[in-house]
Amino acid sequence: MSAPSSLQGTLSRTWLQRAEQVMPGGVNSPVRAFRSVGGRAPFVASADGARLKTVEGDELIDLVASWGALIFGHARPEVTSAIHDAVAGGTSYGMPTTSEVELAELICDLVPSIDMVRMVNSGTEATSSLLRLARAATGRDEVIKFEGCYHGHSDSFLVSAGSGLATYGQPSSPGVPAATAAGTRVARFNDLESVAAALSDDVAAVIVEPVAGNMGCIPPEPGFLEGLRTLCDDSGALLIFDEVMTGFRVALGGAQARYGVMPDLTALGKVVAGGTPAAAYGGRGELMRMIAPDGPVYQAGTLAGNPIVTAAGLTTLRLLAEDPSIYDSFDEAGTIISRRLSSAFTAADLPGLVHQVGGMVGVFLGIDEARRWDDLAGLDPELFARFFHAALRRGVLLPPSPYEAWFLMQSHLDGPLDEALSALEEAIAEAAS
Repeated sequence: MSAPSSLQGTLSRTWLQRAEQVMPGGVNSPVRAFRSVGGRAPFVASADGARLKTVEGDELIDLVASWGALIFGHARPEVTSAIHDAVAGGTSYGMPTTSEVELAELICDLVPSIDMVRMVNSGTEATSSLLRLARAATGRDEVIKFEGCYHGHSDSFLVSAGSGLATYGQPSSPGVPAATAAGTRVARFNDLESVAAALSDDVAAVIVEPVAGNMGCIPPEPGFLEGLRTLCDDSGALLIFDEVMTGFRVALGGAQARYGVMPDLTALGKVVAGGTPAAAYGGRGELMRMIAPDGPVYQAGTLAGNPIVTAAGLTTLRLLAEDPSIYDSFDEAGTIISRRLSSAFTAADLPGLVHQVGGMVGVFLGIDEARRWDDLAGLDPELFARFFHAALRRGVLLPPSPYEAWFLMQSHLDGPLDEALSALEEAIAEAAS
């Protein structure tokens, strides 16, 4: 595969210069700025199936998949057709629609722990709404999260932690009040002892990505999620699964269906809206009926559940429900990815590790263990940057950070994945040398 000309082209450079004048860093989300890997991002003009097309006209095999929001591939005809039909009737009404009822019914049918659901516009809205609900339901103020797990950019979740078993959070972004961050305790993923040490009568909820996707892809160890369920039951805290990333991606019913552990409350996003900007949260009926107007916990959204996102979400979830074999295909592909990249690591005399859960993949260069955030201290950002750009020159776009999961789409499985793996094998050899 020849190197894409977009790496030397002027159109993306010109657009970046224009963007930097009107948007912070020239982007609407920080990771797009390529600050972790250096260089500049190609500007995308269009996409189809497994490939993006840049403004220069070059094609890249896309393993970002809109950060996991796309499960079939770009521009799936059934989804784009449903969106087109919805747009023809208007983009937003601010009134109830039949499609949002149908989507809510389908979510409740597919996700084991959800009796009732509320649509919102982003994963951050979903998780922050759940935290408010958990505090109201328990009469407690504090929350436990895990190092390396990301739950959106609301103040309570933007904290970092030291090495203690039960560390109170400190703000990790200017503008987050210290008092707000202090209400968040931080535990270690796959470490039940750290959770037990952090629990108290002041903790309203434990929130976790059941498969951590913001430190690569790190699956829960046997007994971890079950242990969280027991600890929450014993302490009176609610268990919240942030399935914005894992929902409908690692199994039809999400990680809770895959692992058989039921949370009290669940956040959904990405796949639930078929790649459009929407999310949802839900849980047991008695908890969800505390949300206004049924109860006193206020949350609202003018564009929530609008016809465009419900059309995309309904079509996507119906396709998945009709043929859930896609998840078996992802697991089979994960075996191939692990075998081929592990062999490439060995050939390059480079430590490396591959994790895969459903349509999520974690590739860790330079380390041989990844169970929690502490283990990622050995990641070499310069090594990853060499690998990233070696892959990009060969026409494969990876998430531009060593701490992000890769995502499979159904459209990868018929040819593009093999093509991408050949390029990645060469990229590993180049980066190691």
